[in-house]
Amino acid sequence: MLPASTGSQQASSRRLSLRMRPGVASALMLCTALAAAPVAAQDGAAQGMGTIEQPQGEPPALSTPVPPIDSATLPPAPTNERQINFEANSVAYDNNANTVTASGDVVLRSADKSVRADAVTWNRVTGEIVGTGNVRFVDQDGNQLYTSRIELTDEFEAGAMEDLLLALREGGRLAAAEGSRQADGTIELNRAAYTGCEVVSSTGCPREPSWRITADRVVYSPTDNRVRFNNAYLELFGARLIPLPGLSIRTDGGPASGFLVPELQFSRNNGFELSGSYYLNLAANKDLTLSAYAFTDAPPMVSGQWRHLTDIGAYQVTGYGTVSRRLDLAGLRTPESEFRGYLFTNGRFQFDPNWSLNFSLRRTTDRTFLRRYDISRDDRLRSMFEIERIDADSYLAISGYATQTLRVNGDQGQTPIALPLIDYRRRIDDPLLGGKVELMANTLSLYRPDGQDTQRAIAGARWDLRRITGWGQVVTMTALLRGDVYHSDENGLTATAVYRGNPGWEARAVGLVAADIEWPLVGPLFGGTQVLTPRVQVVLSPSIKNLAIPNEDSRAIDLEDSNLFALNRFPGYDRVEDRPRVTYGIDWQLTRPNWRIDSTIGQSFRLNNRATLLPNGTGLSERVSDFVGRTDVRYRDFVKLTHRFRLDKDSLAVRRNEIDATIGSSRTYAEVGYLRLDRDIAPTIEDLRDREELRFAGRVAFAQYWSVFGAGVFNLTDREEDPTFTSDGFDPIRTRLGVAYQDDCLEFGVTWRRDYLDQGDARKGNTFQLYFALRNLGFR
Repeated sequence: MLPASTGSQQASSRRLSLRMRPGVASALMLCTALAAAPVAAQDGAAQGMGTIEQPQGEPPALSTPVPPIDSATLPPAPTNERQINFEANSVAYDNNANTVTASGDVVLRSADKSVRADAVTWNRVTGEIVGTGNVRFVDQDGNQLYTSRIELTDEFEAGAMEDLLLALREGGRLAAAEGSRQADGTIELNRAAYTGCEVVSSTGCPREPSWRITADRVVYSPTDNRVRFNNAYLELFGARLIPLPGLSIRTDGGPASGFLVPELQFSRNNGFELSGSYYLNLAANKDLTLSAYAFTDAPPMVSGQWRHLTDIGAYQVTGYGTVSRRLDLAGLRTPESEFRGYLFTNGRFQFDPNWSLNFSLRRTTDRTFLRRYDISRDDRLRSMFEIERIDADSYLAISGYATQTLRVNGDQGQTPIALPLIDYRRRIDDPLLGGKVELMANTLSLYRPDGQDTQRAIAGARWDLRRITGWGQVVTMTALLRGDVYHSDENGLTATAVYRGNPGWEARAVGLVAADIEWPLVGPLFGGTQVLTPRVQVVLSPSIKNLAIPNEDSRAIDLEDSNLFALNRFPGYDRVEDRPRVTYGIDWQLTRPNWRIDSTIGQSFRLNNRATLLPNGTGLSERVSDFVGRTDVRYRDFVKLTHRFRLDKDSLAVRRNEIDATIGSSRTYAEVGYLRLDRDIAPTIEDLRDREELRFAGRVAFAQYWSVFGAGVFNLTDREEDPTFTSDGFDPIRTRLGVAYQDDCLEFGVTWRRDYLDQGDARKGNTFQLYFALRNLGFR
């Protein structure tokens, strides 16, 4: 055993154990010679790996037991010692300098920290550890520091560094000419640069980051996971652009208070617009964003957004406000400036596994504010609340809602307020026949300031039994019994007579039975598998008292593939389809590698000739219905096509033609949507009139990171389809065109948009917007 080179440094609590690789005879001989040597200085080398154990607060000392060739056993370390494990190709001892040098792919580990270097020198007197040559230091948070030289204390903490790169765990890199690490883990860098970009390509070649932040001084604090910059500037593609005073970021991906990147755009309504925001992180579960907007052609505007995550849920409150004059819907300007604004709040709270609350409040001061300032293009704002209780067998919802109309010709006095709306369901097993029984109850109260008021109460039960026969048919038997009570007044204020019902109290009974049979047939086709499923449904129901009941929720009736086999093709509760009928159809599915095709077609047939309340043009008004169907085609993620149709039963004229198609990859794609409704429904009966519309969107990528994109919505309705329209059959509603750049850390672009409709002071015209977002800076 080697004695210490000086008596003042002797300590037996630091141990170095070498585990030899078999066959390294020269290293063994050198270690044996060291063990027998006098105190005089000697140099030696041994190939292997070892463990250093250091007591807290004591100066280092070294004792070296000589292991056998195959292994060495390390005595248990005292509980108060710090243990540093290391691996190296060779280890050299200098007793004169009291140093140990490990070289050749050296790895040191202590708890969650590690150092890899070409060479590591340990001074036994000072406890200083110096790593040189391709150094990588990993701290307890997973941040990686690359440098040519690093100094470590005997507490295994980094000290001075040169020519370094700090790769943060959450993304982002810091490079600096020099730096130092304090005892508490704080890293101070001089002449530094930060980027959230990858600095090597996918093939491992170096690449210049598209953006970086340069600063005279950068301080990384591990206590709050924050990087603070002094005299910082944003550089984009090597060009210095924007000063960023007071910039700081979070390295753990968490939010940090500070200014967000401003936005710039030009619009016909407001002229040039410059907006800026300040984000305030108040706590881990709450924040506030304050924004200001300056316009050349409009008074300034402010906004704020508050977000809060609580123990039982989350909510947010957003508000906009300005003081300005405006044009009303008649084109008259208000004589004086007035407050204009918008309030939006919503949230959800989960009180326990069963009970929850959802709510939303949306209100604006006038009908054109949201469009004028490009906040939203909604034509109605709904405020609501809903209390729900859900368990395995029951559902209860207590809700209410109120709607603010923003439509040009909308009558706010005719817009209903629903309070309360209560819906209840409970499923129980049928002990007699098997199957399931669902008990239901529903109540609704509608109030209109200048219109008809309606209240209803509904209670009923539905029984379902599903069985599979020995031949593979799926048979579903259904029975439904329901009782309804209605009360209404001021019915004459409803413009459409068939929606009014009788004033006062009305009651009715609803009953039906149904049988539904499906027979899936499976077989091979075109190298894949096809499933052909004929389906037949029979529904028996007596005449139901419909026209005496107000119609509030069953107005937009249309035969579609989605409701072909529904027990009631009317939406809602207020109208119930009666009289016996048979519905039949075929579902077909083909599955091949990378391909899937689903198609369905069907028709309905009433068993008597009695008159129906279903209006002409819905596809259900005659004894034999129109044909309806749907086809879905999927090829990998490259092609997605959906076609829905309705064909006239007599002439096979297309009454509904709807196409939605997407072709392409995530970078280059085209989307097309087309809808044509040619139903000839009388406008005095049906709210939804004939329409024809074309929508498209597309993006073409080029030059690796660049793309051009565009979108448009066009009204193809002409006066023959809707006499109230003045359109010539091709009327653009909105178009958009732009160019964008997007790589792993930067996104920016320029967008041109044109609106073609005037509404008060929200005038048609062009809007140009410049935007960009930087990864890992919280600017998105």
